[in-house]
Amino acid sequence: MMIENINTFGELKKLGYVSKNIKDELRHNLRTKIKSGEPTFEGVHGFENTVIPELERAILSRHNINLLGLRGQAKTRLARKMVELLDEYIPYVTGSEINDDPFHPLSRFAKDLIAENGDATPISWLHRSERFFEKLATPDVTVADLIGDVDPIKAANLKLSYADDRVIHFGMIPRANRCIFVINELPDLQARIQVALFNILQEGDIQIRGFKLRMPLDMQFVFTANPEDYTNRGSIVTPLKDRIGSQILTHYPESIKIARTITEQEAKLDIAQSDLVYIPSLAKDLLEQISFEARESEFIDNKSGVSARLSITAYENLLSTAERRALRSGIDKTTLRLSDFMGIIPAITGKVELVYEGEQEGAAFVAQRLINDAIHTFFPAFFPKIEKLEKQGEKTPYSDILDWFFTESGFELLDDSTDVEYKTILDNIAPLEKLIEKYQPKLQKQDRYFMKEFVLWGLVEYKKLSKDRVSEGFEFKDIFGSYISKF
Repeated sequence: MMIENINTFGELKKLGYVSKNIKDELRHNLRTKIKSGEPTFEGVHGFENTVIPELERAILSRHNINLLGLRGQAKTRLARKMVELLDEYIPYVTGSEINDDPFHPLSRFAKDLIAENGDATPISWLHRSERFFEKLATPDVTVADLIGDVDPIKAANLKLSYADDRVIHFGMIPRANRCIFVINELPDLQARIQVALFNILQEGDIQIRGFKLRMPLDMQFVFTANPEDYTNRGSIVTPLKDRIGSQILTHYPESIKIARTITEQEAKLDIAQSDLVYIPSLAKDLLEQISFEARESEFIDNKSGVSARLSITAYENLLSTAERRALRSGIDKTTLRLSDFMGIIPAITGKVELVYEGEQEGAAFVAQRLINDAIHTFFPAFFPKIEKLEKQGEKTPYSDILDWFFTESGFELLDDSTDVEYKTILDNIAPLEKLIEKYQPKLQKQDRYFMKEFVLWGLVEYKKLSKDRVSEGFEFKDIFGSYISKF
């Protein structure tokens, strides 16, 4: 029989259905996936050898789980992915507020209904997508929100006294019976509210306004927390930590390749943007390096973390900057420029927490500094290293470019210059083309102009050229010429 055709408890018994508690259900389906070699948390990258094995062990051990990590480390994503380890459908007593298992009813409503109707008790089916509950822990959360309270309106409508347990209105946790329940930012939950979770996690009973109900709820709890929260805004009370089976530490992507995969997967782009703007591979790597630089920056509080959302929103801003320029120029196709990175500054400034020195410099300065630091880090991977001290008169791979700037006095690269103007300006610097031919001979044709601009920005970072912001773009000059002009 098809599941949707089974409508009574008796039909369910004839089918030979065996109910499992949620932790056994997760364990059974995880075992099946591991045996078959299927990915267990598909779409979560960079945790294959660290977080995911620990999470699998916790599920196999039937543990409630605390995911501990800095902002933007896919903690909630992991919790939501656990839904895919549930059975597609489970039966519950029709009309039950707490998804009562017909074989093991908990609520008075379900017990009375089964006692009255027996095998004719109506059942419904709950899809796994409906078995995920999530609550953000905020200081205003109450025990009534999570556990329940006496409902005076229900008591009046049913003409019941407050001594009757049918006047109880169940909170979020009982209503999430047989489901995954996530409490995000657990330390932000007031200590007295955390205490209310003790019995639910361990003893299986709840207390509501003097009613002590033996109600062994069947739930998989997942908590998330930031390490700083243990000493900053709040803390997880010790007895609650003791009742959480496994605490798993998450982390940021450990390589540019993994970070790029995450960004490209999560960025919200439409086909029009993707078709309009060509993005060189180097530009994608530079974008990810900005987050890596931010996590090490002296201006940023690294204890608060730098979310992966920085790269995602910066990537969206980057494409939008190039898209806007192309729309203003009336062209159907453009290539990303390094100067377009100025468009990602708003995506950076709101996502980093500055220390005192950073506040003094200003968020925009710090964002610009991160972009420059990423270029500084990447430059030696593509071109010969620039030594701090060089012998006077010694010819280097960059001498011809520097001589060109000394002779030509530099140029301006405007933000809204057309593609033709942009390419013409860079093509005028003949030594730039020769440098790329020598050291990056296999570079794709469509990446060449981005690489030319990258060389100029790199020479600025290594104090060989100067770059100044003008009203509508950047002015590149010979570094000695810029010193002279200042005097």
